[in-house]
Amino acid sequence: MGQTIAEKILSAHAGKKVKPGELVISNIDVVMVQDGTGPLAVNEFKKLNKDKLFNPKRTILFIDHAAPSPRKELSNSHTVLRDFAKEYGAVLSEVGEGVCHQRLIEEFVNPGEVLLGADSHTCTSGALGAFATGVGSTDIAVVMGLGKTWLKVPSTYKIVVEGSFPKGVYAKDLILHLIGLIGADGATYKALEFTGSGVKNMTMSDRFTISNMAVEAGAKAGLFETDEKTLEYLKEHNRADKFKEIKADEDAVYEKVIKINLNELKPTISCPHTVDNTKTIDEMEHTEINQVYIGTCTNGRIEDLRIAASILKGKKVKEGLRLLVAPASRQVFIQALEEGLITTFVSAGAAIVTSGCGACVGVHAGILGDGEKCLATQNRNFRGRMGNTEGFIYLASPATAAYSALKGYIADVREVL
Repeated sequence: MGQTIAEKILSAHAGKKVKPGELVISNIDVVMVQDGTGPLAVNEFKKLNKDKLFNPKRTILFIDHAAPSPRKELSNSHTVLRDFAKEYGAVLSEVGEGVCHQRLIEEFVNPGEVLLGADSHTCTSGALGAFATGVGSTDIAVVMGLGKTWLKVPSTYKIVVEGSFPKGVYAKDLILHLIGLIGADGATYKALEFTGSGVKNMTMSDRFTISNMAVEAGAKAGLFETDEKTLEYLKEHNRADKFKEIKADEDAVYEKVIKINLNELKPTISCPHTVDNTKTIDEMEHTEINQVYIGTCTNGRIEDLRIAASILKGKKVKEGLRLLVAPASRQVFIQALEEGLITTFVSAGAAIVTSGCGACVGVHAGILGDGEKCLATQNRNFRGRMGNTEGFIYLASPATAAYSALKGYIADVREVL
């Protein structure tokens, strides 16, 4: 009997052929925490009385969720991570270097590896053909010391994507469509494996967006097989030697198969207050917005910024509306500067904020006022996500977000493409 991608990777790390539902001890290649979850993991690690990390060069501490720090309490949490990195030799990703999930795919994770992170969107790295998933801070502490943990092998849903994106439709619209189709708990503790002709034509940026939001359907991982585009991405990030072929066996067994035709999709919006509350753009009533937020680990890559800038170039955002742009990493920020994208955003009236998670998680740099509505390219829109339980969050692609910033309401970007 053949195996899925998840089963193959976990078999290699457990030292035996595994099957869905089985509890296994898996070796872990990369472990990460961020400034929201890291201090607890550090405290729990010290309780283990371990004098060293299992693999300090692949233990990464990210300061990104409150970066720069807006409060002294958070500054003290940052100090905990900085001191721990110095003491144990862990890798520290400082303020401004970028969002953890973007940094992981840029520098730290490779095909066929297992990444465990104290953050639910760790699944982003699944687009590189890695088994990447989020766990709690206590579990991370143990992995930091032992280099292994127990996992239940997930069964897999095969998502067969055919066709090509119509005008104005992007990877964000696809994953929102899928989540709306199966529900926010429709794939709880399953692996989502994306395949088909539509996937082969996708960019790596598209794949990262889709893997990032797999957890919004409850999935344990969102996986893509590796191909020439994976190799090219690794080459661009000086890791071509880390490429390996990762794909499911032809006779792999799946719990469910879901087919999606890209040609039939429309720009899709996730409405408050759950990600699976989706509507196509032509189902949306005239919804005025106060803020547009372009960025995050979901849609803050250079490709996303190029799309948004192409729509905003030479224009001004609607008077009375705030447009915030947050490149996902320093690397993306520099590239956007070199390409003139930042000038385009600022000229259009945008505020550029530090590469990080502040507005998305509701810590700083974009918190909503009572009754305000924000259209964001982030991955979550539950009540209070952007720092105010009286705010309303809508999710969309960078293209829809940019065009809506010009109109002052959630608008159909196909009108100008």
